[in-house]
Amino acid sequence: MFENFRKFEFEFAGRPLTVETGKMAQLSSGSCLVRYGDTVILANATASAAPRDGIDFLPLSVDFEERLYAAGKIPGSFNRREGRPSQKAVLASRLIDRPIRPLFPKNLRNDIVLSLTVMSADPDCSPEISAMIGASIALSISDIPWNGPIGGAFVGLVDGKPVINPTAEQREASDLELTVAATKEKVVMIEAGADEVSDDLMYESIIAAHEAIKPLIDFINSIQKEIGKEKFEYPAFELDKELFDKVSELASEDVKAALNTDDKRIRDERLKPVYEKVFEALQEEYPEHTAMINECMYQLQKKIVRRWLLDEQKRVDGRRMDEIRSLSAEVSLLPRTHGSGMFTRGQTQVLTTATLAPLREAQLLDGIDDEETKRYMHHYNMPGYSVGEAKSARSPGRREIGHGALAERSLEPVLPSKEDFPYAIRLVSEVISSNGSTSQASVCGSSLALMDAGVPIKAPVAGISCGLITEADRWMTMIDIQGLEDFFGDMDFKVAGTKNGITSIQMDLKIDGLTPEIIREALTTTGKGRMHILDNVMNPCIAEPRPEVSKYAPKMISTKIDIEKIRDVIGSGGKVIQKICADTGAKIDIEDDGSIFIAAIDKEAAYMALRIIESITKDPEPGTVYTGTVTRIMNFGAFVEIAPGKEGMVHISQLDKKRVGKVEDVVSVGDQIKVIVTEIDDKGRINLSRKDALDLVED
Repeated sequence: MFENFRKFEFEFAGRPLTVETGKMAQLSSGSCLVRYGDTVILANATASAAPRDGIDFLPLSVDFEERLYAAGKIPGSFNRREGRPSQKAVLASRLIDRPIRPLFPKNLRNDIVLSLTVMSADPDCSPEISAMIGASIALSISDIPWNGPIGGAFVGLVDGKPVINPTAEQREASDLELTVAATKEKVVMIEAGADEVSDDLMYESIIAAHEAIKPLIDFINSIQKEIGKEKFEYPAFELDKELFDKVSELASEDVKAALNTDDKRIRDERLKPVYEKVFEALQEEYPEHTAMINECMYQLQKKIVRRWLLDEQKRVDGRRMDEIRSLSAEVSLLPRTHGSGMFTRGQTQVLTTATLAPLREAQLLDGIDDEETKRYMHHYNMPGYSVGEAKSARSPGRREIGHGALAERSLEPVLPSKEDFPYAIRLVSEVISSNGSTSQASVCGSSLALMDAGVPIKAPVAGISCGLITEADRWMTMIDIQGLEDFFGDMDFKVAGTKNGITSIQMDLKIDGLTPEIIREALTTTGKGRMHILDNVMNPCIAEPRPEVSKYAPKMISTKIDIEKIRDVIGSGGKVIQKICADTGAKIDIEDDGSIFIAAIDKEAAYMALRIIESITKDPEPGTVYTGTVTRIMNFGAFVEIAPGKEGMVHISQLDKKRVGKVEDVVSVGDQIKVIVTEIDDKGRINLSRKDALDLVED
């Protein structure tokens, strides 16, 4: 029945990798089923028959689709089906898009969609890496023009040594989460989160990943050679050379004059009359070429900026290649937030706020892995006004989600544990002004906000980007790229870290890859840059976390009790814990392992709740003094509740130092009295004395 069925096998990092084709999804342009361990990915590549009109970019969509059945789960939504992609799915889509996109022909305008469906998830075999491999194979065997293949590998760092595609257990012990994509010759994508890993060890891990990927590329090439389709012909989008020459002749000197400033607003204002001049001169001869004239102007600016960089080492704002723009840092800008920090680099400006809350406000997750809650959340907003555009606010797109996640990954290694700092933490980075590298300004501003909020981070984190210009064998890096250098350059290599090491990397590339020499240079350049920011800007602003959290933040304390005592603290139907919360105004969370987290705006209220819990969970001992409540009166004495659910009896002879005729003469139901435990009999009954407690008070 499946006469075109093929099965290909390869061993990747000590585990079987199997690729099946010709059995499923036979109507897509290219399809394969990838099995890596028990992870199964269905990868499909499709392309439209004709190019999309009126666009000047490649319309590529990469969709990493999580199916919760892959992990044996039913979705937790009301409809009990998958809805919008999770944040992890969005990040996986971006992770796969970035290395694939630069390898398409620059003049291709056909819609291309990569659908990567996770059908089975093995914690020991990364679905993201399996999907990246599947995408590469589907494109390679399809008729879609593409200059791949690529391969991908995940790298951990266990006992100081790189481990390719570590198991779930190894990842738990790892100081590094590094994903590398590469062709046979060059590295095309790097993304990393790290626990202050040195530049040298990071470089070693990247190279180790590339070496592991090379045999995988040979495997994919062998599949393509056996079953790959012939690539289709397409109407190429080409620049009109004659029109470009006319635009260059008309506008080159004016464009150079317009670009030569460090102020984005001035640059944009200077360019407006240049555009008007070009359109006025060419409108009659080229009446239907508006889009092409715009493209020629764009390409002219790109040519000028690249020639300046390559031939003259000249940047549009006059800086040296190793010079960072003017920097400033401020904290405590917003009086009612728990913490705030603003970081400014040239015309890029990000304001981050920190909010602290009880752990119950951690985010609930519904995904294919085992993570069910997220205590630290980082959100990134980039409104239209930040780039001078009249654009109304919309829900966050993939870019906003990606930048927030990058800042989150950069700071996570320095956060205290929930045991040491029992808070849910939310950071929001508001991009106030954007002219390049807002994600790394978010990292800096977020470090400031955390310290301003009194979060005891291990060390401040700074972020910086490195750009690249290439031509044939020539290449040149530059620190702290601004918008034009990002648009017209070949790379945005973002690195964040402390003085002790790297905490994150994200590399965006527009060319076919990086050599080891360029990677090493980028790591060295960004390392120097972040040290400059930490020493000269951030530390003078706020050198360490504030000793206490804001007066507007909840005060959190934690304790741990025997799990057998949890039921005593909660009480029947939750009556005990509800009464503690009502009496103290605190919020209390109890975890299955006996961890208890108490939150209250007033610190004394939190400690009052703690004392009540301790009185419930600690068995009374003779000699311990309590303030209890009289609950019942009998002829022979009074019963006193010394803790929720714990009651003892004060015999009439122990009610006062003088002789008592009637219990009611001394106490009434509801009275608060001091008592001391005198005895716990063999049946567990607690005997109390008010008389002895009075003696202690007088002493």
